Amino acid sequence: MKTEGRNAVLELLKTDKTIEKIMLEKGAQGTLGKIFAEARRQGVRVQFVDRAVLDKESVTGHHQGVIAITTAFSYSELEELYGGENSLIVLCDGIEDVHNLGSILRVAECAGADGVVIPNAKGASVTEAVIRISAGAAEHVRVAKVSSVNHAIEELQKAGYWVYALEAGGESIYSKKLTGKIGLVVGGEDSGVKRLTREKCDGVLSIPLFGKVNSLNASVALGIGVYEVVRARLEEQNG
Repeated sequence: MKTEGRNAVLELLKTDKTIEKIMLEKGAQGTLGKIFAEARRQGVRVQFVDRAVLDKESVTGHHQGVIAITTAFSYSELEELYGGENSLIVLCDGIEDVHNLGSILRVAECAGADGVVIPNAKGASVTEAVIRISAGAAEHVRVAKVSSVNHAIEELQKAGYWVYALEAGGESIYSKKLTGKIGLVVGGEDSGVKRLTREKCDGVLSIPLFGKVNSLNASVALGIGVYEVVRARLEEQNG
């Protein structure tokens, strides 16, 4: 859903509706600058674009240099994701591609994860496209939107989770027994898991690569990671 116009978007920012992003005309000043400041304060993603882009996106033809995009998707609080003694939570650190996020939700749901954590800003949100790409998985897995992935990691650790970054240069994922409460952090398409985020984690787990390409797609890497957790649990259950 699109909300257009300066006053309308300012009023929208006063509500509890989930704003996926705000598109602002480049060189924002005056009221547009006020909208930008409030959006940043709330951790809402802001995208600066040319006026021609806003003209194309506008439904009313009277956008006044700003369009906010909201979604009907219902997010959960982080605490609502907490599971039992064999809980699994996936954290996304800068996943910007909607196809990757949709695939991540599908992988997480198929593996029985208790939920997925995404950041308010600097990452894709659960849009209609993401829901479609997830093949319906978005309707069955809880997603929490947080202001800080690093803070979410700290909260999970306080709740008894061991949180690991899926990133190159760490311990082989096949050498770790991934049972108990586990959090897996998957990084962005180009940057991977950020350095400060890795440092917040309890460890870094890597997937051995034997080809000439030195990285895996984020959703593919996550698929390997979550099913290593599944394998460890099944082994524990079967003695």
